[in-house]
Amino acid sequence: MIKISSFSSDINRKMVLSERNKAFLSEIEENLGERIIPADISDYEADLKLVFIASGGSEGKFLNAFKSLRAPYYLLTSGTDNSLAASLEILTWLNMNDLEGEVLHGDCSYIAARIKAIISGKNENGRNGKASLSTFSKADLGGRYAVVGKPSDWLIASVPDYEEVRKKLGTELIDIQMKELLDGFSNEKPISDIRDGLDFGSAERLVKAVRSLREKYALDGLTIRCFDLLDSIHTTGCLSLAHLNSEGLIGCCEGDIMSMLSMAVVRKVTGQSSFQANPSRIDSVANRIVLAHCTLPFDMVDSFRYDTHFESGIGVAVKGEMREQPVTILRLSRELGTYWCAEGTIIRNLDEKTLCRTQIEVELDNGYRVSDLLRNPCGNHHIVFYGRHRSEIESFLG
Repeated sequence: MIKISSFSSDINRKMVLSERNKAFLSEIEENLGERIIPADISDYEADLKLVFIASGGSEGKFLNAFKSLRAPYYLLTSGTDNSLAASLEILTWLNMNDLEGEVLHGDCSYIAARIKAIISGKNENGRNGKASLSTFSKADLGGRYAVVGKPSDWLIASVPDYEEVRKKLGTELIDIQMKELLDGFSNEKPISDIRDGLDFGSAERLVKAVRSLREKYALDGLTIRCFDLLDSIHTTGCLSLAHLNSEGLIGCCEGDIMSMLSMAVVRKVTGQSSFQANPSRIDSVANRIVLAHCTLPFDMVDSFRYDTHFESGIGVAVKGEMREQPVTILRLSRELGTYWCAEGTIIRNLDEKTLCRTQIEVELDNGYRVSDLLRNPCGNHHIVFYGRHRSEIESFLG
């Protein structure tokens, strides 16, 4: 008997998410030849208990329910709705706490085969140490960066110690209350600008408020707890961050400090803007990864169009067409001692309704295994930038 408990964000549109999840689970059941039974979180009377991370933003809910769950933690993920990204954040947290976990991800036939293997005791794909991660001890990054609001609740494995950041990177982190950004927004003259059903007026007012914060505190960059803006001012930070990065600074989503620091390393080493993205789908056989997010720097695209923010359907997001050329992907870990870095090529831009607006598929070069992320990730968001720069990153991080 296989049982399952599910976690999903309150932000996602529940009815649409439920239909997608039902189809996903039904296909796994078809491959298994048996039902997967919904169960209470603490119900482990089964041959196998799965934890379905159904959408992004589920990490905090997992943590709140953690005392009712048991190891090993088998995190089932789909290829939609930022399910994989949330699972990678959770698995990073489990690894940090020396708890056994595994992300079950891929096509439904692979997932079903893996479930059968686990039940039969053939658990050769379990935790693998951290051989896939590179190490570093100290780097001369410098700079002054701000966290506006605080890190989003779902970033359970991405909040470093500020003093460690200062010691290891020479970087100053400061906190700015969300109220200060909202007050700045309110003080900007209202703008009436509705185009194609999108509220550019509110988005542009936020752009001005963000720039004012940057100037007031002499910042090299900032990260914003942007989902809080959805209810308070009914817009998102997507347009603000697209502008900020294009201007040579660092603008980062969701209060993610490790993404901000990773982007700062990219800027320091290469002088380039970079794309903060969710790992959305992994094909271990083809060695490919789909990455997506609702904003990216304007100087990274040849063309783009505006859309709403994916999860909420409001605000002004950026759907960019990135260049099909070599890229590097980077993510620093919270403890500032390891990082994941790989090179590959963007093979196509996607336009799927179940992912954030800007979407790319990257095929990793020989010598890199995208499947390593399913065992030893450094967290959720990964940073994508043009060119093959692994050797330069390694040299900088030592």
